[in-house]
Amino acid sequence: MTLSTVAFAADNWKETLREELPLLGHRNWIVVADAAYPLQTAPGIETICADADQVTVVKEVLAALAKTSHVKPVIFTDAEMKFVTEKNAPGIGAYRAALAGLLTNRPAQVLPHEQIIGKLDEAGKTFKVLLIKTPLTVPYTSVFFQLECGYWNPAAEQELRAAMSAK
Repeated sequence: MTLSTVAFAADNWKETLREELPLLGHRNWIVVADAAYPLQTAPGIETICADADQVTVVKEVLAALAKTSHVKPVIFTDAEMKFVTEKNAPGIGAYRAALAGLLTNRPAQVLPHEQIIGKLDEAGKTFKVLLIKTPLTVPYTSVFFQLECGYWNPAAEQELRAAMSAK
């Protein structure tokens, strides 16, 4: 396997998202990351750069996901974000407010950053991760979208497994 793919698609990240979204399915991820997010080396992680405001990129990803029927996102944010102060990271308050507005009626799971990165690293060994890096310079602001099947749910899966084990 090769190292993760890096593309400098500052002006066409929307096109990359549009082209790749139909190919993505359950167990794939989309990440919208800040400027200091590290370049990961797991083979399935593709990193592209967006020359756009991070809130705009999150909004676009949410809109693109809302138009699909084959996947739905489980959203993760960093637990550390709520503890970052304006003194240490100017702009964090406005970002938190804007992100909260975007995630209204879309519950996000909040986990420590390292736990989310662990999930991402593990997924990237086998499954595609599309990472869209933005120029935002505020820490712990990345938004992670773990994709799940849009037309199947855990209850249906449990019923299926129970029926299979009963035979």
